[in-house]
Amino acid sequence: MYHSDHDLFLFHQGSHFLSYQMLGAHPVIVEGCRGVRFSVWAPKAKQVSLVGDFNGWRGDKHVLERGKSGIWSIFVPELMDGELYKYEIHTFNGNVLLKADPYGFYSELRPGTASRFFDLSGYCWGDSEWQEEKKNNVIYNSPVLIYEVHLGSWKRKDGGFLSYRDLAQELVDYVAEMGYTHLELLPLTEHPYDGSWGYQTTGYYSATSRYGDPHELMYFVDRCHQRGIGVILDWVPGHFCKDSMA
Repeated sequence: MYHSDHDLFLFHQGSHFLSYQMLGAHPVIVEGCRGVRFSVWAPKAKQVSLVGDFNGWRGDKHVLERGKSGIWSIFVPELMDGELYKYEIHTFNGNVLLKADPYGFYSELRPGTASRFFDLSGYCWGDSEWQEEKKNNVIYNSPVLIYEVHLGSWKRKDGGFLSYRDLAQELVDYVAEMGYTHLELLPLTEHPYDGSWGYQTTGYYSATSRYGDPHELMYFVDRCHQRGIGVILDWVPGHFCKDSMA
């Protein structure tokens, strides 16, 4: 069994606040073999397959098993970080749809729309002092001065975006020197159109790949905290992008 009855109950009740730990792509060990468990909710699908670079994008190679409540799952051994993938969904009326993972943590750089497997574990945080101050309400009881910024247009380098690591130095130093206490970042969730500034989301759990991978985003947030700067993320449920391939 991939998911407990309790997880499924909470999910369908709409109160599973950690559903991203249940669905999507997660590294697991099965009978001593390391691999990735993929799970997607598709209750009206006739068949769901996992396709990607690792199987030549062939839907007959990795067919998911339908579990309770319309959640389809599969375990794929020895899959590496960065692998592109999508779900090939067969409908009962004969259509075949290719969909990115709605719970994916990382995405292909636009204009591509595939998800990328990424193991979020392994980053070593250095913000213990900031976390302790937050725990003791020091931060919440202090004056607030917020600097709102869109990472893609704050500054450019050779015509391209600064990376999360570039921003961790240049932007964080600037904000600290100017005396701001918090950075408010325009949406970082994945989006297809640069001009939307992130307000046309296609992946709520996937930080945009424009500036780097999830660990590099962690480094950016970590350095903000180390400089005493809190991070606020804009979240835009009202601007979900209609994209048939995402």
